[in-house]
Amino acid sequence: MRRTILGSTFAALAITTGLTAPTFAQDAINLRMTIWSANEAHLAMFNEIAEGFKASNPDVSIAFEPIPFENYTTTLTTQIAGGNPPDLAWILESNAADFVNSGALAPLTEAFTATEGYDMADVSEQATALWQKDGQLYAYPFSTSPFAIFVNNDVIKAAGAKTPAELIAEDAWTWDNAFATAATVGQSGKTGLVVRDFKYQVWQNMASIWNAWGATPWSADGKTCTFADQPMVDAMTAIHKAIFVDGAMPGPGEDIDFFTGETGMTITQISRASLLPKEDPFDWDLVPLPSGPVGTYAVVGQAGVGAFAASPNVETAVAFLGYMTNPENSQKLAQFFPPARASLLNAQTLGATNPLLSAEQIENVVIDGISYGMVLPGHTNFAQIQQTVRSSLDALWVADADVPAVLQSVCDSVGPLLAR
Repeated sequence: MRRTILGSTFAALAITTGLTAPTFAQDAINLRMTIWSANEAHLAMFNEIAEGFKASNPDVSIAFEPIPFENYTTTLTTQIAGGNPPDLAWILESNAADFVNSGALAPLTEAFTATEGYDMADVSEQATALWQKDGQLYAYPFSTSPFAIFVNNDVIKAAGAKTPAELIAEDAWTWDNAFATAATVGQSGKTGLVVRDFKYQVWQNMASIWNAWGATPWSADGKTCTFADQPMVDAMTAIHKAIFVDGAMPGPGEDIDFFTGETGMTITQISRASLLPKEDPFDWDLVPLPSGPVGTYAVVGQAGVGAFAASPNVETAVAFLGYMTNPENSQKLAQFFPPARASLLNAQTLGATNPLLSAEQIENVVIDGISYGMVLPGHTNFAQIQQTVRSSLDALWVADADVPAVLQSVCDSVGPLLAR
């Protein structure tokens, strides 16, 4: 049965649901897995896991292919459309519905359940929700990473503002006060607050702020645009003011990296702790997202890894994925990627693999964030939806923007795509 995914990109990929028998005529099986990290520590860990699999499967080798994050999904789907799909791939949460619903991925539940010692019951149902269809798991959520705020206390104190830790101690860590601190830093000549990877293009990362107002881009069933609803209008009005009136956030065209040490705060995922400077470190902190009109909240980004059903080595790919995500190797992955296994979500385990974080940071940011955080927005046909929303939001990023009118134009543009 042929299906399409991400528009017409997968039209060239003929697939059947269910596992197909692998061909063992060849002497060696060479698996290729695409990822979006070129971090040396990440690659060393992946290669260590691959060597462990190879020890009991000497004819199998695994190559990890890093693709830059900014064009990862486009490159991956181009490979698929060109008849050169990888055997396994990382998948963003925003594209989960496309990949899971297309039939492109091999089912995993039966194979994992049959793997000795795998313990499927330990894998959180909440973490796997995006990656299932009709009770079948199609990708494993190897990373469920909460968004939080990294803080440069040196920059904030130099500006004469209150640090997040001080505000938390006063039970005053709210978005109003966070924006005020960021504005004070901005007035000092530094940058106040950066939403990492947003760059006025990846709008879904703004969910780390707008969720505080209870805002959503579309209804729960995904069929109705809610950008023009009052919670989003209120949230975007606050963000627009922070940018263009208060100078709390950098404007369009400014590419600011918190980890160079010149910014007060950044919203990003905890896995970015690896970017903290090793030499000449600044006084940094990691705190939860501030509370908003809806109270305390959390947002998580997820990444899954799946095996492609059309791969001639699909059975071996699924077996490697089961090995890569078993309890032992999940603990290794937890060094960089917050795990989906309940047994690993404790301060002792996460502290051993994340020595930069304190027990309090692990409990308040990581464990609490995973336990009740909402996943970043995603939708079927997300690539087209993402581009449509981005184009419509361009009118918002000017000083005299009419926020309600712009958000209504977003719904006018994207509404027909959601209703399909």
